[in-house]
Amino acid sequence: MEETIVGYENSGLGKIRIAPEVVGIIAGLAAAEVDGVTGMSTGFVGDLVDRFGRRKNPSRGVQVEVGEKEAAVDVSVTVEYGRSIRTVAEDIQQSVKRAIESMTGLSVVEVNVHVVDVTFQKETESTDKEEREETKSGRVR
Repeated sequence: MEETIVGYENSGLGKIRIAPEVVGIIAGLAAAEVDGVTGMSTGFVGDLVDRFGRRKNPSRGVQVEVGEKEAAVDVSVTVEYGRSIRTVAEDIQQSVKRAIESMTGLSVVEVNVHVVDVTFQKETESTDKEEREETKSGRVR
């Protein structure tokens, strides 16, 4: 009896299994690319460790459950202030589902989006730019 693994037929050469970490990386990168997402979050302690450790982890804020044919994903994100949280979350769901299914052949049964924070990124960027301009111009305006 032939068995189907992760959308591929067992052709006698062996089975193909995709590690949950790989699916997590795919999901994290897909979610981070959505317009309105300012970051991924693992929670307060995890965020501090990431900040001080300066490590880049593409699966940060992502939890996956992978079976032989299906995957379920939980994604924790921060969203830019002023964006429609519902729209951003729906875009994340579609992006993650599309990326996982096209790259792995797994059927994504659910993508749960947890919005854990809202950031004021544009305000911070303009403040930083003003401060840089002040230091360039010297003491006198």
